[in-house]
Amino acid sequence: MRGFVVMAMFAVSLVQAGSKDFVEQRDLSLDAAGLTELAVDVGAGALTITGVENAADVVVRATITIEDTDEKRAREIIEKRLRLTLERDAERARLESDFRNNWGWDTNARVDLDVQMPTSLSLRVDDGSGATTIVGVTGDVRVDDGSGSLQVTNSGAVRIDDGSGWINIDGADGDVDIDDGSGVIEIRHVSGSVTIQDGSGSIVVDDVERDLIIDEDGSGSVTYTNIRGIVQEDD
Repeated sequence: MRGFVVMAMFAVSLVQAGSKDFVEQRDLSLDAAGLTELAVDVGAGALTITGVENAADVVVRATITIEDTDEKRAREIIEKRLRLTLERDAERARLESDFRNNWGWDTNARVDLDVQMPTSLSLRVDDGSGATTIVGVTGDVRVDDGSGSLQVTNSGAVRIDDGSGWINIDGADGDVDIDDGSGVIEIRHVSGSVTIQDGSGSIVVDDVERDLIIDEDGSGSVTYTNIRGIVQEDD
């Protein structure tokens, strides 16, 4: 089937902030009928993704913040630099959000995203920086994360490529595969196997139905309990 693109509907509202920061909210939505995957490509800002049983739409609330900037200047920055889209291409929905060309601008701009999606869709996230929370996405979850904490709860299989920051996986129906630069890793309640490549930081693993394989552990303590398959550690 030839790919096609449908722009999501969105609404805009201005939020009164207590400081000199400019804050604006935008709501986007996209019909989820026929979708199999949501791909999220975002820059700076917090990201929360929640799987909702029997949801008919992908729904996004974006909170745009530009620090210490008046409305006129903020509007100019948003017009020239903000990319915020929710589109459909065949069976994939794609959410993109960032401020392009950050260098050379005397501003601190970010977009915080609160996303609700059908729980059974697979999820692909490419995240620049900021805390990421994923809850109740029972499809496969794949995350490429630059920096910031990452928490995945009650998901399908999980694959993570992470630069730095705390990682917490609690409840995965499938295998968990993590390639991590630095930061604490905590993994609990996995129905498959767990494979970890880690640069630095402590590792805690509990309640794994199959195997625990630690291919590389640069530095930091390793603690594991209730592993019902084999345990293989890099010497």
